[in-house]
Amino acid sequence: MDSLLNQDRPPVFCPGCAHERVVAALDQTFQGMGLRGEQIAIVSDIGCSGLFDTFFNTHAFHGLHGRALTYATGIKMARPDLHVVVTMGDGGLGIGGAHLLSTCRRNIDLTLLVLNNFNYGMTGGQCSSTTPQNAQVGSGFLNRLEKPMDVCRVAGAAGAAYTARASAYEKDLSDTLATAIRYDGFALVDIWGVCPGRYTKRNKLSPKTIATTLEGLPPTDHFRKENTREEYGRAYRHEAADLPPAPPPQGIETLHPPVTETRQEVVFLGSAGQRIVTAGELLCLAGASAGLQASQKNDYPITVLRGHSVSEVILSKKAIGYTGIQQPSVVIALAAEGVTRRKKMLANLTEDALVIRAEGIAIPSCRATVVTVDFKAAGIREPDWALAALATLANRNTALSSAMLQTALDIRFSGKVYDLATAVVGKASA
Repeated sequence: MDSLLNQDRPPVFCPGCAHERVVAALDQTFQGMGLRGEQIAIVSDIGCSGLFDTFFNTHAFHGLHGRALTYATGIKMARPDLHVVVTMGDGGLGIGGAHLLSTCRRNIDLTLLVLNNFNYGMTGGQCSSTTPQNAQVGSGFLNRLEKPMDVCRVAGAAGAAYTARASAYEKDLSDTLATAIRYDGFALVDIWGVCPGRYTKRNKLSPKTIATTLEGLPPTDHFRKENTREEYGRAYRHEAADLPPAPPPQGIETLHPPVTETRQEVVFLGSAGQRIVTAGELLCLAGASAGLQASQKNDYPITVLRGHSVSEVILSKKAIGYTGIQQPSVVIALAAEGVTRRKKMLANLTEDALVIRAEGIAIPSCRATVVTVDFKAAGIREPDWALAALATLANRNTALSSAMLQTALDIRFSGKVYDLATAVVGKASA
């Protein structure tokens, strides 16, 4: 096979950088395995190792620092036929540590090459997750406070079956890389090398000391026996094949004419427990039953049982590009928490806007038409106020009609819940 190196973008590393040797070894690996460019995807990280994807005539993806394995996972799941090779420095390894652990646990068929030169070579020579504690680096004493990571042992403990250490200066590095790429599952090769631009200006490190140190490290062969299992993508497809097919999306037939040709923007302002989001969903379903485009955007805190609950719904005959609402045509004010959340919006309402306000709920002075409804006097519980407010709108033929609301109830509810919802609408319409 011919070389896959990109002749228009030759390596541009610092003179003596070990990364250039890895580029050459990887090209030899591809040639020795008889791989064509269209059979390979190189996914790179930020840093000096992030240049690898430009040096090869293969598929390529260049992502955010530490996130290369996430993109590679998606590529491999979508294209299991590809040989996906990830290049990452020790800097990206530390930044993306959680992604490394997840990939080890999954055992997806990726090959990770960690180009380990013990520092952030591109950004100033600061300490990384693998910097020795006695090294002199650009971040002062910080590395003396941290124990360096043994990448292979961490990966093996997280579930990786194939881990290997190598020197960028080994004559048989291409064979090591080929073995990793052929492995049916996640394979990691921790490749040690020299960074002449930063690290070796202050620290003595040579191919000989790298080889000596690697020989003294504990072997990782036992991880192969402990962690060998079916490759993730294949196991996923096996499991998924036994599942019943997902039902098609529910179709909503156009049954009613819209109450207006004008775009309607409705904002529900309530609190937790008032079923604000459900009411917004019902309005969307009602709009769809009139052939309208519908969008819903919700706002509520992580304390889902307390605090504000806001739902913004747009109904339009045209496609909805932006779902935010600045000047709503209708506001339904049901709780102080929601009103407080949108005080400025309420104060800026125009004369054309309509506000449905629950009795006892204060709102800022505004130019809109305000209709006050005493839901309690109608025998409607507070959790049902949002639905009752929809019935109030339907009675006014604003945003939706009674027929549209009824169709939404038919689609959304069944059984006892349907009966309760129908009763609430009946009380609000009386």
